[in-house]
Amino acid sequence: MSALPEIDAADGTAIAEALAGYGVCRIAGPFAPERLRALRADLLRLRDAGALQAAAVGRDRTRDLRPDIRGDATLWLNDPRCGDAAREFLAALDALRGEFNRNLFAGLREVEAHYAAYPPGSGYARHRDRFRDDDARVLSWVTYLNEDWRAEDGGALRLHADDGAIDIAPRIGTSVCFRSELEHEVLPAVRERFSIAAWFRR
Repeated sequence: MSALPEIDAADGTAIAEALAGYGVCRIAGPFAPERLRALRADLLRLRDAGALQAAAVGRDRTRDLRPDIRGDATLWLNDPRCGDAAREFLAALDALRGEFNRNLFAGLREVEAHYAAYPPGSGYARHRDRFRDDDARVLSWVTYLNEDWRAEDGGALRLHADDGAIDIAPRIGTSVCFRSELEHEVLPAVRERFSIAAWFRR
C-alpha cells in the first residue's frame, strides 16, 4: 500500500468505503487537541500511581504474561480510577459506533478501550485482535498520545494489509481504524510510548 487513506471523522460513508477497500484508514480530526492533552495527562497520572498493569496474551487458561511478545501496561477506560477525559473519550467512540452501524451495517453493540504505555524497547509481536474462537471484535481503533515524536524514535504501528505493510508513526492526534482480523504489530521504540486501543464489538 503506497499511502494510507485519511478520512474526515464526520464522513461515515468514506470511512466505510476505505475500510471495505483497504481494511484500514487514518481518521482525521476526531478529537480536539485539548482533549488529547487531557487524555495524556490522565494516562500519566494513572501510570505514576501504579494503576496500569502488565498486559497478558491469550485467553482464559492460556492467558499469560509474555513480555517477549507483548510489553505494554494497560488500564481499561471504564475503570473508576480513570478521569473525566477517559469517560468523554468512550462516549465519543460510542457515537462513532453509531456512525459505523449506519454506514457499515456492522451490528456493533459496544465499544471497549484501554490506555496503554509501552516502556522503551518493548513492543507487541505480529497478531490479530480478533480471537480464533470469538469473532465479537469487528473494528480496532488506536489513538496516539505521544508529543514531539520523531521518526528515529521508532514505535510505529505496522499494519499488514492485503497489498503490503505500512508503518504509522505514533504521534499525538493520529487515530487509525482497521478491521480486527488484520494482522499488525507494534515496533519497539527508544522512548516510552502512549496510546489508547479500542475495539468495536458485535
